[in-house]
Amino acid sequence: MFVAPDPGLARLRFAARAVAGVAVAVAAIGFAGLPLPAVVAGGLAAMLALFTVADPRVPQQAVTTALLPVAGYPVLALAAWLHPYVFARDVAFLAVVFAGAYARRWGTRGHALGVFAFMMFFAAQFLRAGPVLLPELYAALTIGLGAAALVRFGLWCYERRTPVPHTVTPPEQPAGLRRPTTRQAFQAVAAAAFAVIGGELLSQDRWYWAVGAAWWIFVNTASRGETLVRGFRRVLGTVVGIVAGLGIALPVNGAPVPTAVLVGVCVFGIFYTAAVSYSWMMFFVTVLAGLLYGLLGVLHPGLLVLRLEETAVGAVGALLAVLLVLPVTTHATTDAWIQRALHAVRDATGAAARHIGGAEQSLERHVEELDALLGRVRVSLAPLVHPLSPLRSRRARATRVLALLDDCVRQVRGLAEVVAHPHASHDQRLLAACGRVEAAVQRLVARGPEPLTVPDTVPSGDGSVVERALAHVHGLERSLAELDGHLREPVPA
Repeated sequence: MFVAPDPGLARLRFAARAVAGVAVAVAAIGFAGLPLPAVVAGGLAAMLALFTVADPRVPQQAVTTALLPVAGYPVLALAAWLHPYVFARDVAFLAVVFAGAYARRWGTRGHALGVFAFMMFFAAQFLRAGPVLLPELYAALTIGLGAAALVRFGLWCYERRTPVPHTVTPPEQPAGLRRPTTRQAFQAVAAAAFAVIGGELLSQDRWYWAVGAAWWIFVNTASRGETLVRGFRRVLGTVVGIVAGLGIALPVNGAPVPTAVLVGVCVFGIFYTAAVSYSWMMFFVTVLAGLLYGLLGVLHPGLLVLRLEETAVGAVGALLAVLLVLPVTTHATTDAWIQRALHAVRDATGAAARHIGGAEQSLERHVEELDALLGRVRVSLAPLVHPLSPLRSRRARATRVLALLDDCVRQVRGLAEVVAHPHASHDQRLLAACGRVEAAVQRLVARGPEPLTVPDTVPSGDGSVVERALAHVHGLERSLAELDGHLREPVPA
């Protein structure tokens, strides 16, 4: 976790800014004289605004942040008014789950608004908020969001100095129930329904933890395998967090100064680990929840154990939902992303050929797209390459496919660097080699009857610009041919 690469210290800045934003929010709310539940709600709002708003450009981030109250405030009021009416409350929560998951159809903004709306309903259960508390909660939420905006867009707007990250769209967007966002909305509401029933059987007071677990397991997953791995990691992080909570949150028992310091550490940990380890993120979330319960004066060992039980119920609900409701296999999802990556290899090689021919081409853009797609393939293959996966033959095959795709990206990156040299221009051997790669990718994607083979011609290795470029193309042909062999194999049981 702490030794994972952090180019440009992006994760460090992300986490440090989150601590600053939450600290400013909590200090401002406390200065306003609002009660402790309102302070907790306002700090949560600031954290969510800094965590979920992920638009690529600063103006878009500002618009999404401004829209958070539009999505969240009515949901908070609904949750508060329905709190005494169990059946109506549960039905309303399921409706919010469906709408929040479905909102992902509108990209990063829809995702942020959906998460904020869900968390407002969740916060109302956490704080046992009734209508009487609404004015104070609204005031705290407004202050918290304002503080987060002040830090993000005023005091610490580092996005202005960083390039816009390259993002990739899903491989396809089928219509109807098979559309990813629609399918996942139905899966999420099915998982939440199971979590509501199971959670309330465990506890009439803390049932909402099961729903929260089911909801967050579905975030950024696209297949049943991804959901299973994410559920396992959530439970693992919760278990370790509960053990730590017994040794940290219980002794502190709500003491203001140590609690404030430890909350800051947990907020930093959540933001710093989110991109590299879901288990560690859940560890910090669990410890944070224990600290907040201590601050509210209700913490005891049984509550932490109940937190684990509710999390397990939510994970089981998520697993059942992806297995039974419009299931999508890990193989189908992974194959679609591999196809996208191969098309990107073809496009990058074609751009290199056009650059060699004298046309102005942005090769860097193609390399960035390939890097982003390889990252998405890694996420999709994670269930198969997980150390605990019992399917050893599939794990070996997935590991090799991932290594070959990684080599393809390295070869394309090297080719892009070399062909930018003027001496590589208009070389007919390079043009022919790039053409062979484009044709090979086309045959590989189409799954033609004849397997790919590597040409007999081997670069001389004399160190010239052209020979270095040919070496990259030859390496790319070799990796594609081997990848073709693996993709032709029947999927192991």
